[in-house]
Amino acid sequence: MKSSSTSKFLSRKQSPTTIALYIIFIFAFSIFIFLFNAGNIVEDQRHPIISHESRSQSETPPLSPFLQIADEELWGAPSSHGLHSCVKPTSKYKAAQGIGRYLTVKSNGGLNQMRTGLDKRSFWQDSSSFSDIFDELHFITTLQGDVRVVRELPKELELVPRARKHFTSWSSMGYYKEMMQLWEEHQVIHVVKSDSRLANNDLPLDIQRLRCRALYHALRFSPPIESLGKNLVDRLRMRGGRYIALHLRYEKDMLAFTGCTYGLTDAESEELRILRENTKHWKVKEINSTEQRIGGFCPLTPKEVGIFLQALGYPPSTLIYVAAGEIYGGEARLSELRSYFPNLVFKENLATEQELKAFAKHASQSAALDYIVSIESDVFVPSYSGNMARAVEGHRRFLGHCKTISPDRKGLVRLFDELESGEQRGDSSFSYLIRQMHKNRQGARRKRKGPSPGIKGKARFRTEESFYENPYPECICSSKAV
Repeated sequence: MKSSSTSKFLSRKQSPTTIALYIIFIFAFSIFIFLFNAGNIVEDQRHPIISHESRSQSETPPLSPFLQIADEELWGAPSSHGLHSCVKPTSKYKAAQGIGRYLTVKSNGGLNQMRTGLDKRSFWQDSSSFSDIFDELHFITTLQGDVRVVRELPKELELVPRARKHFTSWSSMGYYKEMMQLWEEHQVIHVVKSDSRLANNDLPLDIQRLRCRALYHALRFSPPIESLGKNLVDRLRMRGGRYIALHLRYEKDMLAFTGCTYGLTDAESEELRILRENTKHWKVKEINSTEQRIGGFCPLTPKEVGIFLQALGYPPSTLIYVAAGEIYGGEARLSELRSYFPNLVFKENLATEQELKAFAKHASQSAALDYIVSIESDVFVPSYSGNMARAVEGHRRFLGHCKTISPDRKGLVRLFDELESGEQRGDSSFSYLIRQMHKNRQGARRKRKGPSPGIKGKARFRTEESFYENPYPECICSSKAV
């Protein structure tokens, strides 16, 4: 009937206008049909970032070839906005004068406690001394214009009574005046425990700049660590040119401390609970793992890191250096990340067994190698904002030419859960949401954040952004600044 009707229509004598309108209608209808079918074809060809159907963990997840992110967005450093590092004293600065008084300090804790609070032995159980990790002579000579550092007390003071003192974190200037009064009565003050931190804010400018001179100029790693660290960087460059340093904080102690058990077996969760229960200096013993994760207080899992980096647009061939200790769950967990990014590298892959032998039983020295590789990386991504992550981010922000992507764990968990439930599709729209979420989390130089609104008393100090994470504005200046 359609053919007959069309013949009758064409057999009649029609005006040129009517014929033109009919042709336009047919053409428009054809375009509609084509676009409708093409949309279905494109939709069928899209691959989600993560499949909502069950599959074995070892199976490689679908990739997203339709994501074409510019190199500059992936690897380019954030704009410095004309800012530069500044650590020189102001014209009002007066270096410490020798008054025959001494402060003795024993460094204890992990690498970053040693960098920021001189803490060397708390959890790491590492026998390394300060001079095993840092270049002691360089430290002494670099700071000689600020403070006199000696290796030993004068013999006549070795047996004199010493005042015993604990440093107090986030103290005001009044606290330091109290310390000065102690020196009126004692020639030597011994710091019993030194894992405290200076206040983040409201300290004199010259104190803050001295802090940066110590952190970024005086603290240089010992020659063996510095040499091997630089060699690891060179070997990475030879492999692929650019690389991401991933601080994958998915280690047994961190999971136990935070109480995060998402994705773990019942046996693993129980093992972590027992570790937390038996670690005396960890105050919180009972933790709701689900609440921790929803609140963004858990390290990203290896699988979540893979989804995150892929959604940012990094291709599967990206070279990733994993800066970490032993990953909890071993290769089974790492395979979840490797299925997204097979080109994972560890220091054990880059260095010979002989080169690493000297650091084998010294976690702090081993972490120092990761620190060097992380500082020198094109992109640094921490899976958790612990001491190492904050120290590296602050150092890179001070240097000013490096990209650091800090995952918004709270926002990411929500998206990951929506992805798992099917509320989100693992397509370009999902990638767009994650890239927008992290648009302003690229390690750019910006003023340090103050305390959270409504928080008063000493509790507010815990909500401030750490000085070690962001030494701006005191140690990063405009060209017009002092």
